[in-house]
Amino acid sequence: MLFQKDIEPRCAYCERGTQLDEDKILCSKKGVVSPGSSCRSFRYDPLKRVPPPPVVPDFSRLKDEDFTL
Repeated sequence: MLFQKDIEPRCAYCERGTQLDEDKILCSKKGVVSPGSSCRSFRYDPLKRVPPPPVVPDFSRLKDEDFTL
C-alpha cells in the first residue's frame, strides 16, 4: 500500500490550503489558519506531505567480527 488509510487531517497538507509561511496556511474555506488545524472540508494532497527523515544507522555498537564470515 502506497499511502496510509487513516491520515490525520491537517491544513498543512490539505488540497485547499496554500502555505504562506511556516506558521500560517491560507485556506480557501476558513482564511488564515495554523498548519495543525483542520476542518470538515479537508481533502488530502499527498504531494504536500513531507515524510519524516530516514533514521541514521548507529554503527558504533558494531565490532570488526560482525563483518567476517
